[in-house]
Amino acid sequence: MKKFSAFAFSALTAFTLAGAAPTLAQGFESVRDTQILNGWRERDGTRMAAFRIDLNEGWKTYWRAPGETGIPPQFDWSRSRNVASVQFHWPRPGIHDNAGVRTIGYKDALILPVEITPIDPSQPVHVNVQMKLGVCEEVCIPLTLDFTDDLIGNTGPEAQQTDIRLAMAQKPQSGRSAGMGQVQCTSSPISDGMVLTASLPGHRIGNDDVVVFELPDQKIWISSAQLTREGNTLLAQVDMVPPSATPFALDRSQVRITVIGEDRAVDIQGCHG
Repeated sequence: MKKFSAFAFSALTAFTLAGAAPTLAQGFESVRDTQILNGWRERDGTRMAAFRIDLNEGWKTYWRAPGETGIPPQFDWSRSRNVASVQFHWPRPGIHDNAGVRTIGYKDALILPVEITPIDPSQPVHVNVQMKLGVCEEVCIPLTLDFTDDLIGNTGPEAQQTDIRLAMAQKPQSGRSAGMGQVQCTSSPISDGMVLTASLPGHRIGNDDVVVFELPDQKIWISSAQLTREGNTLLAQVDMVPPSATPFALDRSQVRITVIGEDRAVDIQGCHG
């Protein structure tokens, strides 16, 4: 399997995100507008909100796992107040090809719901987040966006609630609800990491679907999945290369597999071997 240098990509990403990413100016050519959507407060005190990014025509931005050469989104919540933890609910991304390079993400707009657990549920939540992301037209460039707002009251504007609920409805369904069953994985070491192969029920995956692997440690480079069919089983194989470029121990329960189709997506948490 042809591999892109994990070291070169990591160095490039670190440089562009840390040193060359401009802060969004009003009217910047790629992004038309940004906004925090204020949704509602759940009975347990958690708050539903969302980051909205409206892109100009022809521009796209990345999903949480952007592909071999993409820029993964990064979020800095350190300036926020009354935030104990956050959980993102990524909508199903699209698959886009540009000059033979595949990107996984969104065009026109991204509404990214986020579930915020406050330290003190009785107090407002002050959101002050710096988001680093990549945006693409003919070429891809890094951007830094700043989101600031106070989430107060039990509910936000009705239109914003509707937008969040529509984005939540686009979340991938779980592997269990999609009838995937238990996914088996096998692994073997290679000179600079390991190769992992997952056995997926082929009748649940279309010929044009894309299979994406993720690990909690985003420093581990993961190749695009190579797909082959054996009867009613689909084999999805990837190379995984850590920064050390040596074989490593893998906790299969931490492997996340997403099957992305044209009108649906399935999120599989963990595999067995």
